[in-house]
Amino acid sequence: MPILSVGDTEISYTLRRSATAKQARITVSPSSVILVVPDTATDDQIAGVLQRRRAWLVSETRRMSAKVQSAPAIAHFTTGAKIPYRGRMARLRLEPTDGTLVDVAFHNGFIVGVPRGINPNSADSLIETGLRLWLKKRLREDVAAFVAKHGAPNGLKPRAVRIKDQKHLWGSCGQDRIVNLNWQLVFAPKTVLEYAVVHELCHLRHRNHDPEFWGLVATIIPDWQDRKGWLDRNEHLLGWRNVAISAPHVLT
Repeated sequence: MPILSVGDTEISYTLRRSATAKQARITVSPSSVILVVPDTATDDQIAGVLQRRRAWLVSETRRMSAKVQSAPAIAHFTTGAKIPYRGRMARLRLEPTDGTLVDVAFHNGFIVGVPRGINPNSADSLIETGLRLWLKKRLREDVAAFVAKHGAPNGLKPRAVRIKDQKHLWGSCGQDRIVNLNWQLVFAPKTVLEYAVVHELCHLRHRNHDPEFWGLVATIIPDWQDRKGWLDRNEHLLGWRNVAISAPHVLT
C-alpha cells in the first residue's frame, strides 16, 4: 500500500484507477484513505494531487481518528453495558437460558438470553454475533417498511434492496436498480434511516446529486437537510468499538 509522507505524518492510501472517473477524488473514512483517478492519470499527476491536498489529508485523517476514539466503546458484553440503537444508547441485560443459542429481544433495552453452558472465553464473541444478527434483521424490516411507504407511491421501484456491510458508503444505487444500504444505519434514529432509504430510491430517477435529485428528495421528505445533517455530524456514533480488541460514508 502506498504511503504519503507529510512531515512526521505517514498516511497510507489505496490507489484505484477508474475508466469512468473524469477527475481525481479522495475519500477519507475512519478505516481508510482512497484515491480514485482516471485510467489515464500519470504518476506525476497523481503525485501532484496528493501534494496539493496534503494539508487537508493530514487534517481529515486526524479528525477521523478522533471520531473513532469518541465512538461508543465496549469492553465486554455484560449486563449494564450499553450499545447504540436507533439514535440512543440502549442497556444490555443478560439472562441465563437452557437453550443452545444466544437469543435477543428488545424491551426498553436489549434482553440477551445466554446458554448456561457457554464457554466464558467465547461469550463476548457469541453475544456480539447474536446482537449483530438481530440488528440486521430489524434493519431489514424497517427498510422494507420505508420502501413500501415511499417507493411505489412515488414511482420509485427498486429491483431489490440489500443490506450490506459497506466500508465507505451509507447507501448506493446501481444501474441495475438495486439499492444497497449499510447495516450500521440501524444505529441511527429511524428518521435518519428513512432519509437514507429515500435518498437511494431517488437515485432510481436521478443518477446524480443535481437540483432535480434534491428537489425530488424534498417532495418526499421536506426536512431532509436536518436528517442528513444528523448523519454527517454523528457518523462516528453508528456502531461500537471493541476496546478490549482494539467503525458514509457518503451516500451516493
